[in-house]
Amino acid sequence: MSDRSNLRGYGGTLRTLFRMKRRRAVRRLTHADGDDSLFVLFSVRVEALREAASDMEQERESILEMIQSLQNSQEMRNICPGEREELSLTANRLMGRTLSVEISIGTIRNPQQEEALQKATSMIDEIVKKLLSDMESGRQQLLALHAACVTEAPPVPIDQKFQAIVIGCALEDQKKIKRRLETLVRNTENAEKNIKIMDHQKLEDAKANGGH
Repeated sequence: MSDRSNLRGYGGTLRTLFRMKRRRAVRRLTHADGDDSLFVLFSVRVEALREAASDMEQERESILEMIQSLQNSQEMRNICPGEREELSLTANRLMGRTLSVEISIGTIRNPQQEEALQKATSMIDEIVKKLLSDMESGRQQLLALHAACVTEAPPVPIDQKFQAIVIGCALEDQKKIKRRLETLVRNTENAEKNIKIMDHQKLEDAKANGGH
């Protein structure tokens, strides 16, 4: 199946998901009546709308990540310059179109939750800055932060300070923080793989040219 067909499929899946959530909302009103039933309907439909918007937001992030991964892939480096330039232009065009899709889901927070979100975001931002100078150390720190966001026992140490901060965040913010960390960890893993591949390629080229 082509990428274009996949993208059309994604859109159809999201629309179907929203319709299913609306139907479930109506079924929940079986035992309700009067004005109360209307407000229950509105309440459930609003939540279904927010969930559908969240699904679309995650799909947008996933598409951007896949395009970036393709741009930095070994396959792109192996093709001829002319074809690589053409594919890069296509990737940039798709990136621009994806970025033009703006999805905004507001989260109601009290002052304590607002402060907790700022602290959590600041901690992640500081580690991201360090990735350029020490990727492996930064990756381990990201894993420790991610471990603080999962319920199952993680295979790495938990950053207790970060965990206490995240617990103070609104539930929707907790989910977004976890997703951001998962994306960052994947990106660092892919970057490390690409660096190793490029380094190995340089060694092979040096050997082929009579180097040591």
